[in-house]
Amino acid sequence: MQATARRKPRTLALELVEGLGDRIRVGQLRTGDKLPTEAAIMAEFQVSRTVVREAISKLQAAGLVETRHGIGTFVLGAGDGPSFKITPEQFSTLQDVIAVLELRIGLETEAAAMAAQRRTEANLAVMRAALAAFAQAVETGEDAIPADFQFHQEIARATQNSHYAELMATLGAQIIPRARLESTTTPPDAERLAYLRRVNGEHESILDAIVAQDSEAARAAMRTHLSNSRERRRRAQAQMAN
Repeated sequence: MQATARRKPRTLALELVEGLGDRIRVGQLRTGDKLPTEAAIMAEFQVSRTVVREAISKLQAAGLVETRHGIGTFVLGAGDGPSFKITPEQFSTLQDVIAVLELRIGLETEAAAMAAQRRTEANLAVMRAALAAFAQAVETGEDAIPADFQFHQEIARATQNSHYAELMATLGAQIIPRARLESTTTPPDAERLAYLRRVNGEHESILDAIVAQDSEAARAAMRTHLSNSRERRRRAQAQMAN
């Protein structure tokens, strides 16, 4: 136990990723199964909540699980599907983040339009919960990345086309720009708060169009949202070059 106590949290997180990942790969945890609660994982593996959350984040990035706010974390699969993925190393610069935003504009604008036509009341309920979680996180000083990604993931799921949802899950929460480069581009607190509120306002516009089943409005709202994020990174890139 003393050796365990001396190991770094990052090492413990990687060991937890391996342990949970093995359970998924051998079928002990199957697609659609809900993972044990954070408290249960903490007790079983004798690790902190921080370690559990880091491990879950890595499993999400690997496309093995997804977290639905207020519901839990669920197994997506054994990770042996299509090999396409964007690695953390491919997010190392602002140009990398801009390139991923360009990919997302192509993918998510059409997903939003499709979701507007095919969404269910259950899809809408989870989207609303994600926006509420985003707003709460912002007001308490958190980054709101999990709720942000969940909102976009639920739009992909609302297309009722599993390929959209699977691709978004494979990309993982790292596609949210704040998850990669916020430390180099973070504005002052008041400006950051205003920015995050504006982001969620853009989310609300997307949701309103999906609720109204207006495909063109949903497509336009998503394009505006992602284009705004891209332009913000372009401005940051220009400032760093000067």
